[in-house]
Amino acid sequence: MIRPHRSHPLWYAFLLHRVSGLALVLFLPLHFYVLAFALTQPERLDGFLRWTDYTIVKLAEFGLVFLLAIHIFGGLRLLALEFLPWSPRQKTLAASAVAASFLVSGTFFLQAV
Repeated sequence: MIRPHRSHPLWYAFLLHRVSGLALVLFLPLHFYVLAFALTQPERLDGFLRWTDYTIVKLAEFGLVFLLAIHIFGGLRLLALEFLPWSPRQKTLAASAVAASFLVSGTFFLQAV
């Protein structure tokens, strides 16, 4: 069964917003668990921080920052859609959200490397 709405660029913006939200929901409990090491087991936190120096971890951090940025900018696009007068530039706003997310996450990655 063909669903023509799923080939629309704004459907991909919706999908990326949902996937980024799910990824962040999965990441945050792990992040808080590791942060708790600072209070309870500082030596274990130091070991974890040494592990984060690997290139693959830095690439994963790039992905995480990209997902966070895409979720923020996608949410701002949705807020604009909800509260501002309708504009035929929705595809442009969605593409701008992705571009801004790459800019933010790319800047983070270049500083991390």
